[in-house]
Amino acid sequence: MTFVIAAIIKSIALVLLLLLGFAYLTYYERKLLGRFHVRYGPNRAGPFGLLQPIADAVKAIFKEEVIPDHVDKFIYIIAPALSVIPALVVLAVVPFAPPFTVFGYTISFAITDVNVAMLYVVAITSIATYGIILGGWSSNNNYSLLGALRTASQMISYELPLGIILIAILLTTNIGREAGTLSLVEIVDQSRPWWLWLWLWLAFPIFFITMLAEANRSPFDLPETENELIAGFQVEYGGIKFAIFMMAEYIGMITGSVIMATLFFGGWRGPFAVPGTWYGVLIGFGWLVLKVIAILFLYIWVRASVPRIRYDQLLQFCWKVLTPLSILYLILTAILVVFVA
Repeated sequence: MTFVIAAIIKSIALVLLLLLGFAYLTYYERKLLGRFHVRYGPNRAGPFGLLQPIADAVKAIFKEEVIPDHVDKFIYIIAPALSVIPALVVLAVVPFAPPFTVFGYTISFAITDVNVAMLYVVAITSIATYGIILGGWSSNNNYSLLGALRTASQMISYELPLGIILIAILLTTNIGREAGTLSLVEIVDQSRPWWLWLWLWLAFPIFFITMLAEANRSPFDLPETENELIAGFQVEYGGIKFAIFMMAEYIGMITGSVIMATLFFGGWRGPFAVPGTWYGVLIGFGWLVLKVIAILFLYIWVRASVPRIRYDQLLQFCWKVLTPLSILYLILTAILVVFVA
């Protein structure tokens, strides 16, 4: 019963944290893009524009709900929820801070620790694609259908190098252990030599590019490109349903950044993040937040700097460049593990 109550409390806290993060990630992005473009970002709603996300939320909630007659209404309505729910639940297996012991009871800051955590992450993130595809199909619009088809082919293509890099990372968990692990809690707890961190960082650019494509972020935002498909799969959506699709994209950016921070940069690990102490919990969580903010900065920097590419170039880049590079990295990692483990 204690485990169930603790899981419910941690789940509510995680959802609230992600919703708050989504709101102020939009502010963070608009401010940064303003600086990149040498202009001001939001600066009217509240001091320094800090109330702009609240103003946007109120506007989206109170906009008139319009459901076109030609859509498949049931699927049209549930599609946004199918996109945002996987983004909310995927972080259930991620440790956000070191464990803390109080009154003889150890509090873990992962909702649950399962020995197939990486498989869980891959499976849940794959489900999010269905919401986009169903939203585009149910809209009964040529532009939205093309956006949905682009999403399907893009996701399938870029999940291949992403999965190969994950396999390579999991091979490195074998070093210094009798057997490897799929648990993110154990991966963060595992101490690694400095040269192994350098080797893992070589794969980060490939993994980051695949995460850009998975999140439909520029320059891989072809499923919703304005100059070709108006708004792609969400062309028939407005008001709160459109806002939920936006929420799925931005929360997906946050979850992707947390996963990358956990796999490549040690998660909550950092100076003074001592497990078992209350200040270690705060410092560890702070380190994770700083790493996530830095990776989100890369997302936004790429959007401001790299032009959108053609769709055929998008797929060719995946199959002719990223996939061979990821396979080569996997082979070299396997050789490394054989000689070192």
